[in-house]
Amino acid sequence: MTYRYVALGDSLSEGIGDTPWPDGRARGWADRLAQKMANHHGEILYANLAVRGKRAEEVLTEQLESALAFLPNLVSVTAGVNDVLRPGANPEAVVATLGRIVRPLRARQIEVLLISAPDLAALSIPGRLLARRVSALNTGIAAIARRYGAQAPTLPAGSVFEDLRAWSPDRLHLNALGHERLACCVASNLAVPGYEDWAQRPPGLPPRRGIATETRWAIGYLAPWIGRRIRGVSSGDGRLAKMPTLNCLKAG
Repeated sequence: MTYRYVALGDSLSEGIGDTPWPDGRARGWADRLAQKMANHHGEILYANLAVRGKRAEEVLTEQLESALAFLPNLVSVTAGVNDVLRPGANPEAVVATLGRIVRPLRARQIEVLLISAPDLAALSIPGRLLARRVSALNTGIAAIARRYGAQAPTLPAGSVFEDLRAWSPDRLHLNALGHERLACCVASNLAVPGYEDWAQRPPGLPPRRGIATETRWAIGYLAPWIGRRIRGVSSGDGRLAKMPTLNCLKAG
């Protein structure tokens, strides 16, 4: 069987924060996973419809139909974090929308991967304030996976994803290390051998977070992000998917 893999979602699956490809396109965990699968299976077909800033409803209405047209046998979904980070968010409604994405995929016997949100509380004060919403989102994702027979890899407490060294300076997007480890996590869940140690933190201690560091982060990243939320502006406005057609990836 040749895998026909389509990635849906937001900035996480588009690959924001990772080292870009030579042509400037975002790379990301889904691209890395696709290549690992190709290396293991010989070749796969791969498309990536994810666009930064997209909310769950937009993934449903703008990406799902195109994905189904590719007749995939594997689809990954990263969505919901952009929803729960917004003021007045309703995690239960977001989870219901995710269910509407997963249901038609599983009805066609398509294997589905749902990616849980990492523990943002370990990264910043706003992350701690939003911990309850993120927890509700992850609980809902796990329930959807059980209901429809999808996969939702568990991110264990204390894993590399709670280490600042796996994150970009904005603390909202994984960096190259984080994207690589997430790709390894999912590859391991797909029984691709050699990636079982994906959760381990790098050696040594993460950088200390003093008042000056936190202030620079708040001014440089948190304040602009809040401003975009207030203005109703998305980083994905006007952007198209980076890989809107199926591409053949070969081992190598």
